Amino acid sequence: MSTLVNKTITYAKVTGLYVYPIKSCAGTALDHAVLSVTGLEHDRRWMWVDERLRFITQREQPRLALLKPSLLEDGLQLDAPTMSTFRLKSVEQVAAVEVTVWRDQCNAFDEGDEVAEWGSNFLQKPVRLVRFDDSRPRPSSREWTGEIEALNHFADGFPILVISQASLDDLNSRLPVPLPMNRFRPNIVIDGLPAYGEDSVYEFASDELRLRVVKPCTRCKITTTDQATGVSMGTEPVATLMKYRRSVELKGVMFGQNVVSAAGIGATIQVGQPLDIQWRE
Repeated sequence: MSTLVNKTITYAKVTGLYVYPIKSCAGTALDHAVLSVTGLEHDRRWMWVDERLRFITQREQPRLALLKPSLLEDGLQLDAPTMSTFRLKSVEQVAAVEVTVWRDQCNAFDEGDEVAEWGSNFLQKPVRLVRFDDSRPRPSSREWTGEIEALNHFADGFPILVISQASLDDLNSRLPVPLPMNRFRPNIVIDGLPAYGEDSVYEFASDELRLRVVKPCTRCKITTTDQATGVSMGTEPVATLMKYRRSVELKGVMFGQNVVSAAGIGATIQVGQPLDIQWRE
């Protein structure tokens, strides 16, 4: 599935940084971000759950794309169409619950009735907002991360998603209508690689950090949702990706790469920063 790359390319440049404080809600563009043990700091730290305490995403609720969380020093601000702004102050003295993300059981804190009512009114179904409890770490699969113990908050399975701008440009050249990068919800966007060059990278690195590429990201129906309207637009881009980026082994279509931190917890990554490239053999 990878494109042959010119391995004389020695670095790529960070052109975008994004965190998604609430899983499956709108992202926040940053000019710099701190690398934490669970990926970019504050990414997917919160999540909506249903009455069974199971995670809710745009797969079932595409309107989550319209819910914009903003980080505050002591919590979150929530904004959404037709809703008044809600300011959530996170405190430790809240109910502890166990929630489900895919097959994982995670400890979390319920953020209370007021924000639950706000979210339920917006989504028109009963929901609760929960915050990850770091006392029970949630590691990525060691099948993919090897010797590295990579921890997550509520991300699907890996802490950081990297996509090359050239990969989106190539995909857009095949689509009837070009799509913005936000359809794919990356954490780090890079430039300077050829299309799908990230498939052949072993590590992105600087003096302070090393980001190990561990697994292609298989894409779901969330990529068909217009992030500006919260409406599913049909089958694209999945239908087009199926023609040339399908993986039998992974049982899906690939776009972007999951990465984990091999070194550099606490380091800062910035837009415009060059990252050295170590290619796979």
